[in-house]
Amino acid sequence: MKTIDPSPGKIKELMLTVDEHSPIVMVNLLKFKDQAQYPDGAAHSPCTGEQAYQRYSEVAFEKIKQAGGAVSFLAASLGTLIGPEDENWDSVILVKYPSFRAFVAMIMADEYQAASIHRTASMENARLILTEEQ
Repeated sequence: MKTIDPSPGKIKELMLTVDEHSPIVMVNLLKFKDQAQYPDGAAHSPCTGEQAYQRYSEVAFEKIKQAGGAVSFLAASLGTLIGPEDENWDSVILVKYPSFRAFVAMIMADEYQAASIHRTASMENARLILTEEQ
């Protein structure tokens, strides 16, 4: 199943179950569209999905730092050994945050919300997996 954006209901559910003070790591699995697909009327120049994600990253990576987080791993995916045959990824990113609350506050910020148009336009498929180091 292809998914792109987080469900507001899932965020609320996790806010009730995840320790709001524990550090977390978000695992991002990304599959880019060949051509970014912006909404009709959007004033963004045509580009590839990867280029649109770069536009998003320019804001998002700064917001991550401001939230007290850091990108701890960024890599091109070479292939899937275990997983559905039709599920392949272009990029894997691990992002550490001081807490889930810090992550949620970041994604709710106006500047981040404005930049997310690029992320949505860029994605063919995505996974965002909330983890806690052990």
